[in-house]
Amino acid sequence: MTDQADQAERPFPPGEYPVLVVGSGPGGLQLSYGLRKYGIPHAVISADPGAGGMFRRWPLFQRLLSWTKPYAPADKETREYQRYDWNSLIADEPGLRALQSEHLDGSSYFPSRPEMQANLEAFADRAQIAVRYGVRWERTRREAGPDGDRFVVETTDGEYRCRYLVLAVGVAQPLSPPTPGIELAKHYAETREASTYAGRRVFIIGKQNSGFELASGLATWASSIAVCSPTPAKTSVQTKSLVGVRARYVQPFEDSFLGLGVRVLDASITGLSSVEDGIRVDIRRTDNGEGVSLVADDVIAATGFTCPLLDLPDLGVSTFGASKLPAVTPFWESSTVPGIYFAGTIGQAAPGLRKHGIPANSGAVQGARYNALILAQHIAERRFGVVVERPVVDHAELIPYLLREATYAPELWHQKAYLARVVTASSDGGLRDQGILPLAHALDGRDDDMVAMTIEADGNGGLYPVAYVRRGGMVTEHMLPPDPLLQFATADHRAALAGALEAFPGMAGVALG
Repeated sequence: MTDQADQAERPFPPGEYPVLVVGSGPGGLQLSYGLRKYGIPHAVISADPGAGGMFRRWPLFQRLLSWTKPYAPADKETREYQRYDWNSLIADEPGLRALQSEHLDGSSYFPSRPEMQANLEAFADRAQIAVRYGVRWERTRREAGPDGDRFVVETTDGEYRCRYLVLAVGVAQPLSPPTPGIELAKHYAETREASTYAGRRVFIIGKQNSGFELASGLATWASSIAVCSPTPAKTSVQTKSLVGVRARYVQPFEDSFLGLGVRVLDASITGLSSVEDGIRVDIRRTDNGEGVSLVADDVIAATGFTCPLLDLPDLGVSTFGASKLPAVTPFWESSTVPGIYFAGTIGQAAPGLRKHGIPANSGAVQGARYNALILAQHIAERRFGVVVERPVVDHAELIPYLLREATYAPELWHQKAYLARVVTASSDGGLRDQGILPLAHALDGRDDDMVAMTIEADGNGGLYPVAYVRRGGMVTEHMLPPDPLLQFATADHRAALAGALEAFPGMAGVALG
């Protein structure tokens, strides 16, 4: 706890602010940067001692699953480079771009946890993102005021009042299943230093990435490891996407097949109990229903996390699913309590279209950073009346512009079938670039003629552009040809997009170039 002198020097003392952001991970930092860009006064508070959010603690043993290529087919200061850098935050200033590449030791293009933390701390420092650290959010209530309601956020430092509240606190509250005896297990978040498992029998509940991360990280130390859940695990290689266990974690699979001290089990856990020589784990095999018992020295529940929303449900914030994600609009605003927004990994609560069953990347930095910038602009425009310029697009440039976006735009590549470049036509036929928007929002419009360009993956390794065209209130979907080199500005693509836009205002007879 800091003394009074320290408190006085820290930014954002308790009081009233138009916008209050809670959290200093990637989502909170990126949102604060965006709000400042649009001139929106706001405060940022965080329970952490410094920038970084979950990356101050996790992952435990392995490097991140997201990469940064120091040497890529694009200059680091360009927008196109973001496609190869999944870990840096986004900024207009050249000195704030591609910061993760400065914090890699050269041994891998997957940052270690400390390297990721250093990247985020550097962004917060160089961008001068002010945060009041060491402040824990405890309770929330609403108060009526003469010019509208206020959210009152009670913290360990005092009360904050705001018109608009943004929670960027991550999906970071440990979640354990209601298995009998689960109190005998430790959650992933409570995993000890690796060497303390030397010579011990370890049973891991859960076969998502975190379970296999533990199996990989503890394989050197544990005498035996079992990784167990009812459903067979699929790798990202099998799914040809980021859905499934990442290919980096194949070693536990291989060790299991070869009988080298790791077992990957398809079974449900029916109970845990204390026995003389450890913890007895009762399981029921998925293939034949047979009951089996094992004894372990340590049981670790790699069973995921839930949203730490505290008392927000009491204020009316609806949630869904085991992770208690909030029900939100396409712009990440609570569907049931207007004025409460969510940034960072909680952005996965807005599912988008989930084309071919593939989710958005909103739970990871490479997707959440774009969501945060879009949210900052949305708040600035809708809540504060900020006028953001919509550039005019020449009819002759529309097709090449959209195809360049399909080929190079990092927002579209990182948020496939979720974010789109949107261009609208006015009643007089003029074209305006509406920027990058959530595709679900763009398709919900009713009146304006529109074309939305996005990238989609078909779940079988296919990647291709898709143009959604609304004309006279009717939306049509146009899949453009795939390309083995992912170059989408060929003559075939120009012809296909011209056909899709044939009836679009002002496009009749426009040369393809």
